[in-house]
Amino acid sequence: MDQSVHSFGRRALDDSFHRMVELSRQQPPPPLATRLDRLARLRALISDNEQRFAAAISADFGHRCAIETLIAETLFLLGELKHTSKHLKNWMAPKSVSTQLQFWPASNRLLPQPLGVVGIIAPWNYPLQLTLAPAIGAIAAGNLVMIKPSELSPRFAALLQETVAAKFEPTELLVTGIEDDIAPAFAALPFDHLVFTGSTRVGRIVAEAAGRNLTPVTLELGGKSPTIIDRSADLDLAAQRIAYAKLMNAGQTCIAPDYALVPRDKVQDFAARVQRHMLAMFGDNPSNPDYTAIIADKHYVRLEGLLADAKAQGASVLQSATPDNAAWRSVRKFPPTVLSGVTADMKIMQEEIFGPLLPVLGYDDPSEPIAFINGRDRPLALYWFGSDDAARDEVLARTVSGGVTINDCLVHFAQINQPMGGVGASGIGAYHGQWGFDTFSHLKPVFYRSPYNRLADLYPPYGSKIARLAKLLRLLS
Repeated sequence: MDQSVHSFGRRALDDSFHRMVELSRQQPPPPLATRLDRLARLRALISDNEQRFAAAISADFGHRCAIETLIAETLFLLGELKHTSKHLKNWMAPKSVSTQLQFWPASNRLLPQPLGVVGIIAPWNYPLQLTLAPAIGAIAAGNLVMIKPSELSPRFAALLQETVAAKFEPTELLVTGIEDDIAPAFAALPFDHLVFTGSTRVGRIVAEAAGRNLTPVTLELGGKSPTIIDRSADLDLAAQRIAYAKLMNAGQTCIAPDYALVPRDKVQDFAARVQRHMLAMFGDNPSNPDYTAIIADKHYVRLEGLLADAKAQGASVLQSATPDNAAWRSVRKFPPTVLSGVTADMKIMQEEIFGPLLPVLGYDDPSEPIAFINGRDRPLALYWFGSDDAARDEVLARTVSGGVTINDCLVHFAQINQPMGGVGASGIGAYHGQWGFDTFSHLKPVFYRSPYNRLADLYPPYGSKIARLAKLLRLLS
């Protein structure tokens, strides 16, 4: 890959942003036809360059499974574009809102309007999807959009910059450079809305920068998404589905199952089953094209550190090879790993893993997983396996998380009519489908006064009329 991201200095960033702001304030909101045209160009951008994007992403990772890119990125976006284009006319229409009796025969409407200029700070783990999915909602809502790709995906960033420039005017949709000084400058711009996907640590920095401008933010962060295996669960089915979800993108997924809480007498059996399913799916050969590499050496070393600390504190490890094995390390693929005998004070339970390691913790009483989860930051996702409806509903009622999948993992993210977002330390706000359109719109309430309404009776001078009207209003309130 010989692409390089076009340099985008601080002055160019500021100039481009201010041109967008000026245009968004001067021109009327784009009509349906303009928005559909922009969405169609975005669809063509993805479809025409599908293989190039897959190759660029794979080159950035060292190796990225092409099927994972197809399913989790390309097809996801094409589905979102189709759904958005189909429903956009209805989403844009003013919505009737009921009017209180005392104001009849007046009426209320809710009028969706573009916010103006939306900024997107994108991550590296699903660079195509997590860059363009929020852009779809922002464009549908009539906004102008500026994107800052991740510095860890330079080949993808260069290709996105090239393809966007070929399809869009720089005042419609613009991709910046990835130089070190661009990210803080980008976050400090007074956008009308700012989207960030990444770590909780960086999310705090972005939120602080945005807060200085009172810029509203959507933060999709992460954290440690738990999986509860209820005593009523089909242990082998749960192990298979968790193994797949944990190893998709080599665990570099913000909603990956981070750890599993399992009845104590089933921990060893469950861990062994997960390891068997991992081997059945991905084998023990690092050259397997279905298994994705770790994005960078520093992340590989970080994962080695988490594993070493857990082993030193007594955790048992199931893996087909050690991460220092030259065959694995040379291609930056971390061997799929299951750990049992894990305790809460190990480093692996102190931070988001973001890799192919699954800690398994035991519990005795069904209330313990709920207490364990509630004693930590609220996660981006939660997974529950079992057939006991009462136990399931107890977990749903007593835990708070960004989203939940029952008897599987990850799949709630693909539900286009459901919002995707975090809560607390795992994020703020949500998008996808109409939720994205609404997030990037100002839903302006408009009251249409009727000439036949008697509100004027409230004007001074007050006399006996106000007593009669007040009595009527009291009855209606």
